[in-house]
Amino acid sequence: MEIGNSTILTEFILVGFSAHPQWQLTLFGIFLVLYLMTLSGNMTLVILIGIDSRLHTPMYFFIGNLSFLDFWYTSVYTPKILANCISEDKCISLAGCGAQLFFSCVVAYTECYLLAAMEYDRYAAICNPLLYSSIMSSSLCTGLIAGSYLGGLLNAIAHTANTFRLSFCGKNIIDHFFCDAPPLVKMSCTDTHVYEKVLLGVVGFTVLFSILAILISYCNILLAILRIRSALERRKAFSTCASHLISVMLFYGSLLFMYSRPSSTYSLERDKVAALTTPWSVHCSTLSSTA
Repeated sequence: MEIGNSTILTEFILVGFSAHPQWQLTLFGIFLVLYLMTLSGNMTLVILIGIDSRLHTPMYFFIGNLSFLDFWYTSVYTPKILANCISEDKCISLAGCGAQLFFSCVVAYTECYLLAAMEYDRYAAICNPLLYSSIMSSSLCTGLIAGSYLGGLLNAIAHTANTFRLSFCGKNIIDHFFCDAPPLVKMSCTDTHVYEKVLLGVVGFTVLFSILAILISYCNILLAILRIRSALERRKAFSTCASHLISVMLFYGSLLFMYSRPSSTYSLERDKVAALTTPWSVHCSTLSSTA
């Protein structure tokens, strides 16, 4: 398809991490091991939570859903990465690219809301231990999970539709390991001013709302910890909360870094690193939550 003298692209070539053939098998082995570790770890956690009645609590209910999302997120793009490492055909269709972006956005936005919901659970457990069971009822937990998935779905629809209303032309090479918004915008031959404003609104609202909810919860948790008389228990509570807060901030920080900047400041090499930290920061968050 052509607009003027520009050919509209209908498929893309994913460069990945290295164009050198000698590195492809090495990268395949590394990503396969990491992928299998992530799959086995998350699925084991989900299965254990499902079959052990002692883990049928609000905290583990949220952790199980977070593990499922972590499994889903890595499964969106890792199979294509592995295929590209051992195949000469690195093409992906426009529809396939859109599907990758949509499903990765569903997971990322859902995790934003879910992490905020998990902090409310922590707040209730630490600040209102006697009322915890009545506060975190099964209906409330189910509602928070359903709301997180619904919010993630609606945001992903807006994010993907906003991206693919652009026209892409010129070279069809994406210098990334999966179809993400920043490298696609670099290839756009239409004005991205409105796109950037809409994306900033969607990402900014979701991330800032979630961060604000988490910070409010942590302020109350901090006050509750300071009232603990045992120094050992205080240190244990501080270390657990600090590790969880750091991993959560890494997750939100990577989202803001990738999606809340003008397209003129995009650095695809830095964005690759930021995109890799997203699933691993959530994985760390899951592990710290079980501590």
